[in-house]
Amino acid sequence: MREVPGGKHNKRDFVLEEAKRRREKDKIINVEEERVKVVIFALAGGDYAFYGGEVKEILSQSNIFYVPGTPGFIHGVINVRGEIESVINLAAFLELPDRTKAVNSRILIAAVDGIRSGVLVESVEDVLDIPVNSIKPPLSTLSQSLKGFIAGEFIHGNKTVTLLSVSRIFEKISV
Repeated sequence: MREVPGGKHNKRDFVLEEAKRRREKDKIINVEEERVKVVIFALAGGDYAFYGGEVKEILSQSNIFYVPGTPGFIHGVINVRGEIESVINLAAFLELPDRTKAVNSRILIAAVDGIRSGVLVESVEDVLDIPVNSIKPPLSTLSQSLKGFIAGEFIHGNKTVTLLSVSRIFEKISV
């Protein structure tokens, strides 16, 4: 232990001095890191996200009109200010349990590479900016139905959020 004036060891002063020394040593230099906006939503009991630049609007679930002869994951179409938009049931598309009948269900209007569609999700949890370097590669243990559509993962509120790629989803649908 270090000595304090008067030659006595004072544990409290030592602890305070050590804490101050460590704070000085660990000072973080504030550097502008690249950030990206994400829209976090709930789906089948998990947390997922899209890049914010791919989501143009967040709508309350409105009247979705069924279209006969469409694949099972196409929930139908909606009218958005005079524009007809298809609505994809993301849970059905990703082969996850469908819980989108809830009151909080939302439709994310997503657009990428000239393709635009509504995406039905259980609820929107958050919209925020995250550091790009916080996005990690997806786990190799993920199910095959999800693997091809995942852009990465990040931690938000002590939960792992799976970042999905709208362009990969739209690519698969348009094939």
